[in-house]
Amino acid sequence: MIEPILRALKTEGYETPTPIQEQAIPIILQRKDLLGCAQTGTGKTAAFAIPIIQILHETHNPARGKRKIKALIVTPTRELAIQIGESFAAYGRHAGLKHTVIFGGVGERPQTDALRAGIDILIATPGRLLDLMNQGYIDFRSIELFVLDEADRMLDMGFIHDVKRIIAELPRERQSLFFSATMPADIVKLSQTILNNPSKVEVTPESTTAEKVEQQMYMVNYADKRSLLLHLLRNPEIVSALVFTRTKHGADKVVQHLQKNGHNAMAIHGNKSQNARQKALSDFKSGKIRVLVATDIAARGIDVDDLSHVINYEIPNIPETYVHRIGRTGRAGQSGIALSLCDNTEILFLRDIQRLISQTIPVVSDHPYAMTDFTPEKAPAKQARKPIARQHNGQAARENSGNREARPTNHPSAQTEQKPKRTFWSRRP
Repeated sequence: MIEPILRALKTEGYETPTPIQEQAIPIILQRKDLLGCAQTGTGKTAAFAIPIIQILHETHNPARGKRKIKALIVTPTRELAIQIGESFAAYGRHAGLKHTVIFGGVGERPQTDALRAGIDILIATPGRLLDLMNQGYIDFRSIELFVLDEADRMLDMGFIHDVKRIIAELPRERQSLFFSATMPADIVKLSQTILNNPSKVEVTPESTTAEKVEQQMYMVNYADKRSLLLHLLRNPEIVSALVFTRTKHGADKVVQHLQKNGHNAMAIHGNKSQNARQKALSDFKSGKIRVLVATDIAARGIDVDDLSHVINYEIPNIPETYVHRIGRTGRAGQSGIALSLCDNTEILFLRDIQRLISQTIPVVSDHPYAMTDFTPEKAPAKQARKPIARQHNGQAARENSGNREARPTNHPSAQTEQKPKRTFWSRRP
């Protein structure tokens, strides 16, 4: 690894590569296509950002006129795009490269100004990328490196057609990197259309839960969930808590209840403006607020050092989402605690989760709102889950720019959001 990157990593306090980084970086530096599979919090962003910076630093010469886009990273959500941009800024601070991040929900002018000035690396969500491409602001002809990040979420959120349109515009001669937390058949099929004789890196079994995350389940009647949440937050050991709801409306209701009872809390979800979302995230990271209530889409890209607790106020109806949620804590080898509040309408969801992770989550019964008349083993036979309706309308993609939502479930709270990693070198203790 070149000296400018080593110097940047030293500044960040990184010493030892995570398994995905240790295996992926040499492959990418050899200019081979890569199919990477690793769950959240394992270091995927650094696994592709660091070698891309090194490759471009070695071939980049800004004295030869206007910079042209050499690397394109496409990711499903604006939060994740911003986080990836921050990573490129940190790891490439001494490399002399320029990058920009583009996404919907904000004005185009600053983004188009940056594109006109010339950049080496572009990080984008599909909707805004296609918009600016159609307006003639983006020229793909010089791209040498292409990264499709969070491919499984891209598919779930209905961006598959947009991704195919983007790929069709890329040069045939390029290096492609494909990263996904899970590898279902649809994702494997998509990867085969993008990659050329790729090397495969899979550092953990599919859909496993972070080993160092302690999991606890609280059985509670739906009407008592708010009271139980307040009871849990009285614990001083909960230094910071990321609370998940399935709906935007539910997130706002939880925040209102917490604020009414004296807790510093804010919500982050798709109906919030980009400025409001960034302020909430910034205040949470800095410790100004103790509780951040999020939906799954908005939470993709939230990466908070030393996040002590994740609280599932509502159990996700998609088992893989549970894995992604609790992966917000216990990142990069650190420990964390995930608390889940399960009512009698969510027992089937709980059973699906336990089947997926091949674990029985311990139930905590020593609390004042315990529901005792539940029997997960005797729950009715599993009902077929309706597939998530996927929007394939290009305009809808551009309006949302990575903010797709799943359809309602039979839970008392209606519309659900589909989820959402920052990845990094493990830090010194």
